[in-house]
Amino acid sequence: MIEVLGDMPEGTLGFEAVGEVTADDYKNVMEDPVTWAAAGGGRVRILYLVGHRFEKYSAGAMWEDAKFGLSEPGHWDRVALVTDVDWMRHLAAGFGWMVPGRFKTFPVKELEDAKAWTAVSD
Repeated sequence: MIEVLGDMPEGTLGFEAVGEVTADDYKNVMEDPVTWAAAGGGRVRILYLVGHRFEKYSAGAMWEDAKFGLSEPGHWDRVALVTDVDWMRHLAAGFGWMVPGRFKTFPVKELEDAKAWTAVSD
């Protein structure tokens, strides 16, 4: 599942992957807040934490993640991926250039730095 992080800086959205993440999690948890943040030409700043509570992605979740990250490219400002999961860090290094806006990965121990980076408005 994906949970909303409540302790985010103003103007940013935070989400955490917990247990098994499914395609429906993107639609049911992330879609509306991102749509609201982008309403009226707003720029979206997101932090996505994949920490010790994460277990796995369903096959459908991987596809939904790719579609979600590439949707509405004009609305994305900053996206921070916070994770120590090796395969995710490798994918981010190889494909992060495809994410609209600014994209940066952080290790979990730098969660607070990731929040501060995400909060910067370009």
